[in-house]
Amino acid sequence: MTALIALDWGTSALRAYRLAANGTVTARRELPHGIMKLPDAPNRLMSFRLAFDLACADWLAADPACPVIASGMIGSAQGWQPAPYLPAPCDARQLAEQLTRVDVDDQRCFYIIPGVQQTNLLPEVMRGEETQVFGAITGDERLRDVQASGRKSLIALPGTHSKWVSVTQGKIDRLRTFMSGELYDVLRHHSILGLTMQPPETPDWQAFAEGIRVARQQPGNLLGSLFSVRTRLLCQQLSPQQQPDYLSGLLLGNELAIALDGISADTDITLIGSQPLCQRYQRAMAIFECRNPVYIAPGAAEQGMWQVARYASLVA
Repeated sequence: MTALIALDWGTSALRAYRLAANGTVTARRELPHGIMKLPDAPNRLMSFRLAFDLACADWLAADPACPVIASGMIGSAQGWQPAPYLPAPCDARQLAEQLTRVDVDDQRCFYIIPGVQQTNLLPEVMRGEETQVFGAITGDERLRDVQASGRKSLIALPGTHSKWVSVTQGKIDRLRTFMSGELYDVLRHHSILGLTMQPPETPDWQAFAEGIRVARQQPGNLLGSLFSVRTRLLCQQLSPQQQPDYLSGLLLGNELAIALDGISADTDITLIGSQPLCQRYQRAMAIFECRNPVYIAPGAAEQGMWQVARYASLVA
């Protein structure tokens, strides 16, 4: 029997997981129906319902009483129904106490996990990443031991808007967002820097490393170094195929210069995200001569939703 259906419902994709009573994933599927890419329907509500059915209607037909939980942008202002932000510091139990119920129809409903916000001079928010953070802690004995000892964990979630999250004693206490991924896309496709770029057949790690080194030597000078993507081509120091990875190195190097500043060498770093992107971050930190141990945590989203569902008594 299915104990829980978990939906990782973001901006561009919808990932569905069917979990057994022991929390293991027995089936999974990915649909291109994030909140900004919903299937065609007469209105937005019907589009959400159609995407929901495509994700899990057949699973629910087999187990009609199975609870459904979701995290991510589905709870944003542009989502199906807004879910609140909880102020940091907060833990998974507090998220479980503030679930938002959404009625799909007269017989079916699901619950959205709240996001997390940090209010200071530069406010920060996240939706979905908080669930992945708690899932990583749940599924990783090393992280559980660190939290039990009272030491700090640093968890990075590379992506369009990369998040760096500090966790202490099981609570998210600080978060920072870097728009490195989105800025890369904008510069590559909507600026003069991208006009001459050509995609390489494989990553050019030499060009990537050079971008990292430039960023490390000139921390905080991103605006002053970006034009070198063009001038190095004009001076025949880069080829069109090397420009994309050089730009990637510049942006990622500037992110690391800020994110790693002041981090003690005994603080390990956990990466959550796609394997290729996490490995790019690992390579960048090695070039940066980062002395911190760096790990990759798989399956964080589904484990996080399972943990919150347990705290909310949706599953035994």
